[in-house]
This record gives sequence, structure tokens and C-alpha cells, in this order.
Amino acid sequence: MTTMTTSNENENIIPDIPKRGMPVTIITGFLGSGKTTLLNQILQNKQDLKVAVLVNEFGDINIDSQLLVSTDEDMVELSNGCICCTINEGLVDAVYRVLERDERVDCMVIETTGVADPLPIILTFLGTELRDLTNIDSILTLVDAEAFGPDHFNSEAALKQITYADIILLNKTDLVNRDKISQIEDFIHNVKLNPKILHTQYGKVALPLILGVGLTPEDLYTSLQNSEEDHHHHHDEHEHHHHHHHHHSHHSHHLENDGFVSCSFQFNRPFDVHKFEHFLTEEMPNDVFRAKGILWFSDSELRHIFQLSGPRYQLDADEWKTQPKNEVVFIGRNLDKNKIHTLLSNCLL
Repeated sequence: MTTMTTSNENENIIPDIPKRGMPVTIITGFLGSGKTTLLNQILQNKQDLKVAVLVNEFGDINIDSQLLVSTDEDMVELSNGCICCTINEGLVDAVYRVLERDERVDCMVIETTGVADPLPIILTFLGTELRDLTNIDSILTLVDAEAFGPDHFNSEAALKQITYADIILLNKTDLVNRDKISQIEDFIHNVKLNPKILHTQYGKVALPLILGVGLTPEDLYTSLQNSEEDHHHHHDEHEHHHHHHHHHSHHSHHLENDGFVSCSFQFNRPFDVHKFEHFLTEEMPNDVFRAKGILWFSDSELRHIFQLSGPRYQLDADEWKTQPKNEVVFIGRNLDKNKIHTLLSNCLL
């Protein structure tokens, strides 16, 4: 078991999980801020906790699930014994699929997309019968210290992620100087009253600081929920069967307001590695904030896991588990899908 390096070896002892409904931790944060890295840190250091993971992808191709162990429809068994479920349309149904399993589950961790507004997710838990079965423990928002700017990409979603955070993890602090950290903290204090900020590198944080903390003010959100229902909901109060609760969704217009789109591409031919690197360094549209994929290069028998966040990208190689093909997703603002398709096609052998 991986243990976290801390000044006090008892610092990482997992807290007792309360018995008033399954605790839910929601991980949010802008594109490339380190959400998946934080999730992996939790799973590596969870000790005897049984954790369920829900992953919300933004894109037609689910890249992350291909990096896991085995898939059974939309439920995935992780290598460390955790279970994972991909959220598509029905968050409520995804949670129920976890709750209905025979295995004991101590807590649930939801990783949202980088362009998600956390509020509709919170209200979904409090506005359905899930409020009697679960307990929102904390909203964790990661902020990329290196990529952060005063306008925070002019993103409504990014600001809401900070606004609704119970804990803000200022991540990648090793990549910036003290002045930049102070600027970011000043910005956060202007957006949020009395924010709880933790500095992290590679998403490493002692789990008692973020799990079992009971920081989410559910009463506040419940009053928001009741106000919203007075205006928008006219459902039968006696309808309890969860498979009919997809209509309890809470809509947010931040994607349209921010202009974010996801462009997904698949090719059954390999890339020329030099042409692809030229595309990344010379031809990549400026408005691409995040990209990831499973890549097939003509000069290699290995598959390459591709991750791009802002100006940084990395390629990690491992063995193919399927027939080789190229799958890649780009997320950004007002992207020209046809142009990107043409540029990628030019990289094919």
C-alpha cells in the first residue's frame, strides 16, 4: 500500500465514516487542474475503506475507462478493488447502481468534468430520494497554480467551482513562485468568504483533511433546492421508483455561456509520431485547454496514453489491451472540429 509522506505518520489514518447515509465527496476543478491525480491519491491511500468512484466524462469517447482494469457494461472494477461507474445522463441511476450492490461501500467519490458546475450535482443529491440515502461530505475544488490567471479563462464554470468549494486544493504549487501563490489566494478570497485553502503537489494531501470532514452546508443548498422547486417542479410527490427520476435533473447554461465544446476523433490508421508532435507544437489551436487519448504510432508496438493540459503534454506507453486504433478528445472554447480533423488526418501514415 502506498503511504503518504507526512511529518506525522498518524496524519493519514482514515477517519471513522459517519453512519448517516453514504458520504459523498465531489471532486471538481477546471480542465487539467489534477482531479484524476487527486482521485488516484485517494484510492492509493484509502487503507481499508471501500470506495465507489463515479466519473463524469465530457466527450463522446471515454478515455479514462480504458485505463482501468475490466469493464462490465458501465460498472468497472478498479485494480485496487474499488468500483467505478461512468455517469452519462442519469446521475441518480448511477448512484443507485452502486447502492444496490451487495458489497459494503463506505464512501463515494465523484470526479466531475473540468467544465462542470457543481451546483446541479449537489441539488440532484438533495432534490431526490438520494438525500435520505447519502450525505454530501465535501466539495473539493482543485485550482491549477501554474495555469491560473486573474480571469480564470473567463469561465463561469471555473468561478462556480471555487464559489461552491468547501475545500480548495491549490495544486501544482511546485511550478510557481510565492508571489503567484499569493495572487491566486487573493483572487480566491475576493470570490469566496473565508475559503479553506490547502497547498498540494501532484494532488497529495492527508486524507483526514478531505474525507469525513462534514463541511458541505446541506441546509443552505436545501433552501436553494426548495426555492427552485417552487418555480420549476410539478412532479408527483408520491413517485419513488428511482428509475423514473431522470427528470429531476438540474440544468446549467454555463457550457453555452463559456463556449466549451468537446471534439472526439477515432482513426483506424496509425499516426506518424513526428507529424503528430509537429501538430502539438506548431498547429494546435490556441483555444484547446485539455486533450487526452489513446494513441497508435507507426513506429511502436505499444499504445501511448496522451494527456495535454494547457501548454504541457505527456505520453506514457504500455501494452495494448485491444486492437490498436487512435482515439483522442479535445476540449476547448469554440473549436473548429473540421479543422482539427484535417490536421489530425495529415498526421496519419
